[in-house]
Amino acid sequence: MRSIATFGAAALTLAFALPAAAQMSDTAPAAPPSASSSAATPAAGDSAAITTGQTVKDKTGATIGKVTQVKADAAGKKVATIQMGADTFAVDTSALAVDNGAAVINASQAEIKGMMKK
Repeated sequence: MRSIATFGAAALTLAFALPAAAQMSDTAPAAPPSASSSAATPAAGDSAAITTGQTVKDKTGATIGKVTQVKADAAGKKVATIQMGADTFAVDTSALAVDNGAAVINASQAEIKGMMKK
């Protein structure tokens, strides 16, 4: 298993390369809030709602992993550690959206794996 430190560069790349990650992609526009939606369900883009144990989906809607930890980094930003198979990476929670209870990152699983190899 690779360590989190190995993916420090990937985390920074994700945090800076995906500034619009809190927005849904053009292929999957966010649905407007409905009167029937639960008040307990966080709105898309609410990074405060990223929690440990939460399912993580990529921009295609495929489940790619789970949030294993959420904590503040040295600068005070909230960072989520994501377990994706045998790989683990960290990303600023502001780069994640919440849709139907899942954390969504605006990159595909293949794109994430490609960034990890750099």
